[in-house]
Amino acid sequence: MATKPTKTKPPPKDEKFPRKGIPLVVRKGDDEETISRTFAALATSPELASYRVVAAAESKTAFGEHLDIPTLLEQLREQAAAVSRGDLSQPEAMLLGQATALQTLFAQLIETGMRASMLPQQELALRLALKAQSQCRATLETLAAIKNPPTVYAKQVNQTTGPQQINNGMAAPSQARGIENEQSKLLDTRTKGAAVPSYSTLEAVGKIDRAKVGRR
Repeated sequence: MATKPTKTKPPPKDEKFPRKGIPLVVRKGDDEETISRTFAALATSPELASYRVVAAAESKTAFGEHLDIPTLLEQLREQAAAVSRGDLSQPEAMLLGQATALQTLFAQLIETGMRASMLPQQELALRLALKAQSQCRATLETLAAIKNPPTVYAKQVNQTTGPQQINNGMAAPSQARGIENEQSKLLDTRTKGAAVPSYSTLEAVGKIDRAKVGRR
């Protein structure tokens, strides 16, 4: 079920900015177990994991000093809610930005490799450049798949229960009956042969005279 993005409440006027603490929403009257579950849910939430990466990347830059942590967490929650509603504008912009960055890295590594005077350094730089180019291509393919999802054709599966009998090489019953009918028609259309006459006028064979040979 899609959730509506929550509105960020304006902080008190006397609150110092930028805020560096991680807010933990606890209701009045919550017991210790409820508070522990709330803390565990926050510790395992995707927005907190993203914040940790962003904070580590920006900790040594001037931009990180002006980063307000509660606002960042709320922004990450709103982006996740937008994806749940089917709004993929943020992921699409993210993929396009990554592809552009990888293309820039590819060009820089190619220039570094061409300027290298030693073959090992040149080979390393060009190899890394080709890896950046490959990742750029994969990122663009992912973006294209999000914009135009591939069509999936599912084949029908015939599933039956109970005993089955498979007769390989034998015709189906209806087909077999058709073959028998055709054979019967062929037999019926043949020319009938003449009946063999019976020789009823023949007389019985007479007594045969044999040589009388005495028995030994």
